[in-house]
Amino acid sequence: QVQVVESGGGLVQPGGSLRLSCAASVSIFSIYRMGWYRQGPGNQRELVAAITSGGITDYADSVKGRFTISRDNAKKTVYLQMNSLKPEDTAVYYCNAFDYGTGKGYWGQGTQVTVSS
Repeated sequence: QVQVVESGGGLVQPGGSLRLSCAASVSIFSIYRMGWYRQGPGNQRELVAAITSGGITDYADSVKGRFTISRDNAKKTVYLQMNSLKPEDTAVYYCNAFDYGTGKGYWGQGTQVTVSS
């Protein structure tokens, strides 16, 4: 059974930084497309950033230049470095592991990020 576990959320002041981590208990991590999504109060879940098995990245326009997604296949972990945080970045951040072969996606429980002074 695939488990996806996020960590690293918390309370940060505007302009601050946080790094989120997501560990996936899969047999071959390298074949998964990994993504970070977020859901703010009253909003739908949206894609924040994604990274393919080949290392190609994609970002939402609202976070380009501020957030960086990366992966460590040996540790089966994906990271989201978030800089210059804004109050509108406040949300629950979810990690998703997508298996190209089966077409299945696996979600973590989410980690809360709050940007407030």
